[in-house]
Amino acid sequence: MGRLFGTDGVRGIANQDLTNELAMQIGKAAAEILIKNRTADTKPSVMIGKDTRASGDMLEAALTAGFCSVGVDVISVGVVPTPAIAYLVGEYGCEAGVMISASHNPCEYNGIKIFQGNGYKLPDETEEEIEAIILDHTEEIEMKTGGAVGKRTFCKTALEDYIQHVVSACEVRFDGMNIAIDTANGSASVCAKEIFTRLGAKCHMLSDTPDGVNINANCGSTHPEELMEFVKANKLDMGLAFDGDADRMLAVDENGNLIDGDKIIAVCAMQMKQEGKLKNDTAVVTVMSNMGFFKFCEEYGIKCAKTAVGDRYVLERMLKNGYNIGGEQSGHVIFLDYATTGDGELSGVKLIETVKKSGAALGELAKVMTVYPQVLINVEVTPEGKKKYNNDEYIISAVQEAEMELHGDGRVLVRVSGTEPLVRVMLEGKDIEKITNLGNYIADVVRERLS
Repeated sequence: MGRLFGTDGVRGIANQDLTNELAMQIGKAAAEILIKNRTADTKPSVMIGKDTRASGDMLEAALTAGFCSVGVDVISVGVVPTPAIAYLVGEYGCEAGVMISASHNPCEYNGIKIFQGNGYKLPDETEEEIEAIILDHTEEIEMKTGGAVGKRTFCKTALEDYIQHVVSACEVRFDGMNIAIDTANGSASVCAKEIFTRLGAKCHMLSDTPDGVNINANCGSTHPEELMEFVKANKLDMGLAFDGDADRMLAVDENGNLIDGDKIIAVCAMQMKQEGKLKNDTAVVTVMSNMGFFKFCEEYGIKCAKTAVGDRYVLERMLKNGYNIGGEQSGHVIFLDYATTGDGELSGVKLIETVKKSGAALGELAKVMTVYPQVLINVEVTPEGKKKYNNDEYIISAVQEAEMELHGDGRVLVRVSGTEPLVRVMLEGKDIEKITNLGNYIADVVRERLS
């Protein structure tokens, strides 16, 4: 974990943690690295996109000023999904792409996420270089003057190029499908309806009127309750819920039941395996995936690769071993044959494609995986407590006791949060009362020892 960059870029409350000054510094430092590593004589260029937050314009202006002041041209593409930047940066021949978004967080938050020219997120070493320039002044940045200053241009074709890319990833038409789409008043509001309508679906739109402050507000993938009710009440085939920057998607089946990332991966991986398209017969998930997913893999002959929590770790494993589907329970799913990062709209397209190919309803397909009851307790601890967690014999003993109590019919996962002063206690098992009691017992020990 870096000093500025977390697991998914720089993030904080806009104009408080993530200030204009910091945004400009990030632009300058990133520009310095781009210029230093460049061999061509022409100016490097960077693409900047954003979600619908009110603070997006402000931060884009600061970032643009930072890039241009060091001699980097900026291509502004306006409101787009995060995966659009990951795709378009290579299509437009840019050295880097920047997405201004705080994903599923409330509107007062914002973030800066940087992609390389190949569409993958910056490696840790490059993020550390940027941090060192800003915080430690390891390099003196040369300010350009005259014609050497970068310029900004506005690109009107980028969104359409992304839409065409997602549509082209689909092998079937969606004619006859009646679906609801919740865009979380975020990035998906500018393109989701067009994508799914172009493929033939009839779309009913929810939360698709962003006003700068209503992004993720009781809607989208973090609050799918309205969508669940809407799909059931209107007897639709299914629903799709995106987060603020549309890199995540959760689905709703025809009965109004939520289909999370684990089930989406299971359904799509099954179809890919049947078609001989599941590379190495493997799906990649994190250790936080439900036990039901691991049981599903055992039953249907699919290998399961587990990683630490975070989509970057999922992607690393996929690239290293040549796998082509992976993701998280939260709905961040990577289809590596088509995208370099999680793409909610692409996930929606591939899920509906699977439904159409199978001829079965989504609810029926999702039965391949049984979800085990899960209990998650977040325990607030001190910074010193976080450091002591791994060596505390009382906590280790409490976890071992709980594991013995479950007799293999469940599991215990206790981990320190990478971004917050929390220890997360998660238990799964067949008996909800038992895992709740055991979870509370472990949480009490953690609280007593580390708070």
